Amino acid sequence: MKITLIGSGNVAAHLGLAFRNAGIEIRQVYSRRLPNAQHLAAMVEAEPVTDLTLIDTSADFYFIAVADSAIPAVAESMPAVSGVVAHTAGCVSIEALKRFVSFGSFYPFQTFTKERKIDFEKIHLLIEGNNYLTEQKLFAVASQLTPFAETANAEKRTTLHLAAAFGCNFVNHLYAIAQKILDEAGLSFDCIKPLIEETASKATAIDPVLAQTGPARRGDTGVMQYHLNKLAGKTDLQNIYKLLSDSICSFEQAAV
Repeated sequence: MKITLIGSGNVAAHLGLAFRNAGIEIRQVYSRRLPNAQHLAAMVEAEPVTDLTLIDTSADFYFIAVADSAIPAVAESMPAVSGVVAHTAGCVSIEALKRFVSFGSFYPFQTFTKERKIDFEKIHLLIEGNNYLTEQKLFAVASQLTPFAETANAEKRTTLHLAAAFGCNFVNHLYAIAQKILDEAGLSFDCIKPLIEETASKATAIDPVLAQTGPARRGDTGVMQYHLNKLAGKTDLQNIYKLLSDSICSFEQAAV
């Protein structure tokens, strides 16, 4: 089993390390920038490449881990290959790769940062192939990384991606807002870390709706108005506060 990685960012780096740790050979790592290609290639003991036309056409798999918007152009620039070509995106149809004989998606449902170690055995890997044989080949690779490999068409992947925007990206942005509020008051973000950990623990242990607390959950308009007053002059944060509070209230009303 021989793999070529197209990309050198967060997803490519974590996938490459997971493949290497599973004993899978990585032939080449492509990146437009030579230092990036060299850095990841050194980590996974592969050859760095900066020209897509020069990638090895005899690999068994080509995993395209680049920005979603770049996938069509990358696929168009690749030479004809007989191996499976799969992108790692959540919101891109596999039809973007239809010029190849065997193509699909290999979507690791996780947030990746190069500086953070990820246990791939806990990740859900979402697979789609243009035919049964392609899907089975992708499963063969996925099964060496995690026991949680499953088929997911574009509709399922985009739904999961949307849920992740709310449950991951937006939540993390709210952490950043909380940090800024604390910083401006001369308080440490460390104060809120146990609260964040307990909230995340509850949300994954029980129904998130049941885990909800706070003034909006209680319908405490006095406290909510006090918070809004504290945000005087920060219209953007006031709007976010109102919008989220209204959404919490609507969830509570629906649950009654």
